[in-house]
Amino acid sequence: MSTGQRPVSRAEIVQAARAWLGTPYQHQASQIGLGCDCLGLVGGVWAQLYGAWPEAAPPYRPDWAELGTDEPLLCAAHRHFTALPLAADLLPGDLVLFRMSPVAQIKHCALVSAPAAPKAEARIIHAYWGRAVVESWLGPWWRRRLAARFSFPNVRD
Repeated sequence: MSTGQRPVSRAEIVQAARAWLGTPYQHQASQIGLGCDCLGLVGGVWAQLYGAWPEAAPPYRPDWAELGTDEPLLCAAHRHFTALPLAADLLPGDLVLFRMSPVAQIKHCALVSAPAAPKAEARIIHAYWGRAVVESWLGPWWRRRLAARFSFPNVRD
């Protein structure tokens, strides 16, 4: 995990992510209002909160079907974020990672924008292929694919 970042609140993370809503999907981009993918969204939020993204992303395919035993997205998350138990309640501002198939690498990420409440699912903000950055329900389809959960560094409630 990276150290030395200023303290940030969960509300700041969600506010920064919501500023990206409507940004068109563009593979390997990270320009608010112009284009981004899921990793570009997270990188853009990181840059707003802490400054420059801590490492350049390696090239990656735009689909969710990459196979292999390495997990570049998961490994990078472990280097720069704080791992949290997946079984615990999701909190606003959490980074969540998804595996779209049991045999595929983790290839999608999102930021939790609202925790689950009675009779309501949690919500996530993510860049959705073919659309834009959206805020959507973390319903059963997404929950089945949830693979890891992290916190930004130095988060205060």
